[in-house]
Amino acid sequence: MDVYIFDHQKALPFSHATVQAIATQVVSSEGQHYDEVSIHFVDTKEIIDLHQKFFDDPTPTDCISFPLDEPEAAGYKVLGDVFVCPEVAITYAKEHQQNPYEEATLYVVHGLLHLLGYDDIDDTEREKMRDAEARHLKSLKKLGLSLHKPNAL
Repeated sequence: MDVYIFDHQKALPFSHATVQAIATQVVSSEGQHYDEVSIHFVDTKEIIDLHQKFFDDPTPTDCISFPLDEPEAAGYKVLGDVFVCPEVAITYAKEHQQNPYEEATLYVVHGLLHLLGYDDIDDTEREKMRDAEARHLKSLKKLGLSLHKPNAL
């Protein structure tokens, strides 16, 4: 699967290769096949603009997903686009004494799961989403796949 990364933020530097590996692992672990997905890392202003435009909500959010092709689509299949806001991850991590890179990894996983059909609208669906997130984060951790600060040169 081709994973296209668009990094329009400077708050949280990370390895694009790691994001590609995370996306590939999550999609394949769900038993689905797609030819491409795009993951955008944006600043707070851009996530607010997207949230306002598409959800009529002018507040910052962790991630927004826009699915494209259905799993049963024939031919070349595009999973969709995920927009992740690392600045939200940094703020949340500071408030909860957590690692912002692990929080941002969760946002990537969460966004991909939305593209793959998971939802968190009601309690039942939210529980399925949380279970899938936990399962994927545990698997990714075993594989050594989590966003992290790149090594200094």
